[in-house]
Amino acid sequence: MSSPAQHHRPPPPPSDANIARHTDRYFRKSRRTVAKFGDVRVTYAVFMRRPVVFTPRFMVEWLEDVAAARGTEFDIDLRFEEGERVGAGEPLAYVSGSMHDLVDLETLYLQKLGASCVAAYNAYVMCCDLPKVAFMAFDARHCAGTEMAEMMAYAASVGSRAAQQDVGAVGFVGCAADATAHHFGRERGLGTMPHALIGYAGSTLRAARMFHETYPDEPLYVLVDYFGREITDTLEICTHFPELAADGRLGVRLDTHGSRFVEGLDPERSYEVLQRHDPYAVKQYRNEQELRWLLGTGVSAAAICHMRQTLDAAGYAGVKIIASSGFSPAKCRVMASVKAPIDMIGTGSYLPENWPETYATADIVEYDGEPKVKVGREFLLKSARGRPGDSKS
Repeated sequence: MSSPAQHHRPPPPPSDANIARHTDRYFRKSRRTVAKFGDVRVTYAVFMRRPVVFTPRFMVEWLEDVAAARGTEFDIDLRFEEGERVGAGEPLAYVSGSMHDLVDLETLYLQKLGASCVAAYNAYVMCCDLPKVAFMAFDARHCAGTEMAEMMAYAASVGSRAAQQDVGAVGFVGCAADATAHHFGRERGLGTMPHALIGYAGSTLRAARMFHETYPDEPLYVLVDYFGREITDTLEICTHFPELAADGRLGVRLDTHGSRFVEGLDPERSYEVLQRHDPYAVKQYRNEQELRWLLGTGVSAAAICHMRQTLDAAGYAGVKIIASSGFSPAKCRVMASVKAPIDMIGTGSYLPENWPETYATADIVEYDGEPKVKVGREFLLKSARGRPGDSKS
């Protein structure tokens, strides 16, 4: 797992009263029944139904804290290291201890595992598909509260590190919020300006000048789609900040929404631009969605190529292109297939798109050392581990 410098331990777990309020009631009834008829030592197998990247830290720390609060111990046998890829159905961990102390915790510790494992997998494949692109995690405002935002930032950092190790990817270089920046080895979040600042300034150039005057030592990354003049405003900004452009400290962010084309493009012109970039690009698409990502409205591959070709022709080869708007793993894969000239991607779309895929599951597989599991889940029995005897607790 990551070094302490990269990690802030979450707050203490809720009290037994709060656990009781938030867990499934049938687990509470089971706990009371076990207390009445006699406790046993049990082992739970924890697994997921789809491939994931293992992100166990929040679950493990929460279980350890609850065990300490209850005056007991749980044996947490992790079957994989943080950041390892895990196949569908493979046991991720075995958790053993008093049934009385474990049975009401399943709901809450699974909440801390499933979504982050899927988000880490999505972050991993995005970084692997576009290894030379820097990613920024702009997911915070898409999360259902601060706890989820913490989980998603942690997941992005784990998936990113795995891609860095496996393929030498640049990966995720930071996130939007200060509170989760530590997952990326930073003290503060990243970002320059929202559309609101451009509306306030009245022009894209004036917003850029205001921002640069306020933060003169930071790189200047400017949104250029507010007025629908992506090309015109970009060239105006480059002309006004030639030193920043030459030093590689100037970038433009394309965030054009899907209801219109980037300035200067239409279906025919988009085709011409992409053909100039890669003669085989259009021949690769497999469905209408992929074709739209290549040639359609919004931030398409053609739009990115159009911006790059325009900048290079004007002598601004050092100006970076930051792309955002709907950059899911699937869209990143399409961009990679045509080698779209992207320097950075701002994304919240590595968040799980299909929420039912995030559901982690736990089943008891041993009672006082006797293997026992419901019919159909025999693959979870400890004797059927993928790594016999390879304990990683």
